[in-house]
Amino acid sequence: MNFAKRAAYSLIARKGKSALLLGIFGVVCTLLLGGFLLRDATARQEAEAQRRIGVDATVRGEPFTERQAAKLGRSPLVERYNPILRGTPRAPGLKLETSDAPRPPGEKPGTAGPGLTGVRESEMLLDFATGRTTLTSGRAITAADADRAVVMVEVRTAEKNGLGPGDRITLMSPDGRTEKSFEVVGVFEDPARTPDPWMPPADLPANQLYAPIGALRGLGLGEQLTEAVYKLRSPEQARALRAGAERLLGAGKGFRFDVNDKAYRDQVQPLRRVGAFANAVVWLIAVAGAVILGLIVMLTIRERRDELGMLFALGEKKWKLVGQHTVEVVALAVPALVIAATAAGFLGGQLDDRLLDRQSSDRVTAARTPGAAELPPPEVRVTPRDLLKVAGTSLGIALAATVVPGIGILRLHPRSILVGSD
Repeated sequence: MNFAKRAAYSLIARKGKSALLLGIFGVVCTLLLGGFLLRDATARQEAEAQRRIGVDATVRGEPFTERQAAKLGRSPLVERYNPILRGTPRAPGLKLETSDAPRPPGEKPGTAGPGLTGVRESEMLLDFATGRTTLTSGRAITAADADRAVVMVEVRTAEKNGLGPGDRITLMSPDGRTEKSFEVVGVFEDPARTPDPWMPPADLPANQLYAPIGALRGLGLGEQLTEAVYKLRSPEQARALRAGAERLLGAGKGFRFDVNDKAYRDQVQPLRRVGAFANAVVWLIAVAGAVILGLIVMLTIRERRDELGMLFALGEKKWKLVGQHTVEVVALAVPALVIAATAAGFLGGQLDDRLLDRQSSDRVTAARTPGAAELPPPEVRVTPRDLLKVAGTSLGIALAATVVPGIGILRLHPRSILVGSD
């Protein structure tokens, strides 16, 4: 008789043992599927966290021009970049907030102008990115503005001068030789109040302006950037970018490279720990399942010594007997996989709840972390790929659980079995 048919008859004849093996295999497959689902869900969350949060690398150097910043920004490591130029132009006709405190003795008057910051994207500035500074009307400055003469003003300056989106203001170079008209495209609110000590108008929060860095050419603010911020995906990429920045600017006295990856670490590292735990669980379940099934198969082989002896005496080959036990266990893996897939709906909901709890605690941390971004709710879903991974792992467990005990079958002899000795 074909050993596959014998395996089928054996499973039917030993219903109790078959049910026991099926139950164990079903539990193993369900736990394996849960481990794979958790690992895949955390991997997707980690990738989304890397995309949304990333790492900010701030570069400062002397000299550091807009052209150099753009060259470094073309690196494949960089997602977005923001060159920043700060200066104090004149603003004829613009009413500015002033400090109520008396000017300290010996303090030079300086230029009574606003604080002007040239940027590529205002939303990449830390205060805007964290939501500390918010847009109240109009829009932000984007990379599409490039050299356009547009400006964003603080809400207190806008109210004092009756400004809103669509209005225009005039800015002049510090020496008064060049002037340029700018259109107001956005009004923002900075929650910082005017400090008690005296400060020049350009340093007061209410007097801050933002404009595209290209539009500031000719205003006499110089070409030396204050800094440039580069958005990267991971701290590992920041190390590679540092090497590129050193080659571009030289690791001289004025060179600085700072990495702000706190928000990244606060949200990505817990996900990595969950993923590592899920991977360890998968391996533990696979090894434990193979050991448990192997012990059951080994006990089954001992109970069926007489059957083995008779088959040996009839001339059956030893590898076919090993193949019969392998087919018996593998045949149970198919319904066990169906059980695991059926339980996947409930299992996915439980994992969703656990990940949501984990993410809720992460949101509390993120709320206190500058640069943190809120991630979308995690989604745990069963895919054919997950079922294939469970099926492949289950097949490996079935082979390990039968081949290893099957080595004992290869060492048996019909006469010794039939006379009841090894």
